[in-house]
Amino acid sequence: MPEPVAAPTDDDGRPLPPAVQAVEVQRCRAQGGPPADDTDAIAAEVPVALSFNGLSHAVMMATPADLPAMALGFALSEGLIASAAQCYEIEVTAGTLGCQVELRIAQQAFAGLKEHRRAMEGRTGCGLCGVESLAALDLAPAPLPPSPPVEVAAVLRAMAQLAAHQPINAQTGGCHAAGWALPDGTLQFAMEDVGRHNALDKLIGRLAQARQLGTPGFVVMSSRASYELVRKCARVGIATLATVSAPSSLAVRIASEAGITLYGFCRGERAVRYAGAPALSGGRGPA
Repeated sequence: MPEPVAAPTDDDGRPLPPAVQAVEVQRCRAQGGPPADDTDAIAAEVPVALSFNGLSHAVMMATPADLPAMALGFALSEGLIASAAQCYEIEVTAGTLGCQVELRIAQQAFAGLKEHRRAMEGRTGCGLCGVESLAALDLAPAPLPPSPPVEVAAVLRAMAQLAAHQPINAQTGGCHAAGWALPDGTLQFAMEDVGRHNALDKLIGRLAQARQLGTPGFVVMSSRASYELVRKCARVGIATLATVSAPSSLAVRIASEAGITLYGFCRGERAVRYAGAPALSGGRGPA
């Protein structure tokens, strides 16, 4: 049995909604017979409101765990702050409707935020909510400097370790994960959320908290590769992204333009390289 996931608290010690919740269910069979009453564990999804210097900015549906890391990662990956040093304080408050996360950021960053502010509700499913025109899309991050390619064997080694770093998913089967791996494929840690974008923001935030952003390594994810995941990696200088499922056409395009190595269908002994530096076999080649 997996270890229970600890219940988080806000900055005043009040309990946040649990990341895993129990619900009553009926288990049914195609062969017939009466349904069996039971309980099941499901991943929590609650509204999380982000505010910057008192200004409400976004509401996301997220799993209420590692919220300070998610908020910091969101601010970095969306270009709201230029570095973690521009975030002075993060405060989490539990409420009856969800969770409030207040970030206190540098005045220069706040001025830029107010200029470019747009509504972004529901980031679990859509990265373009609130954009008013095609001309307002920000789809072309600056190209990253060249970096040594990651061996395919290392990518597959890290992906194989991902499930062992997913305690919430082990209980519920309903969470995505974003993991940070060293260049040799050693998976250091992973962050979980019902939304793949939130999981990556949590990972970016944790890397920033540990002052590991910009150090050698790569990201593996339990999801498909959307354009937004690639864009977030580009904005914080992560040069390699590997996912267990397929990429979208826009994800491949942005990865190519930004100089990101993008792998999809990383399963077992095979992976598909869609963009980036030539793969090194390391004893095992891509599909």
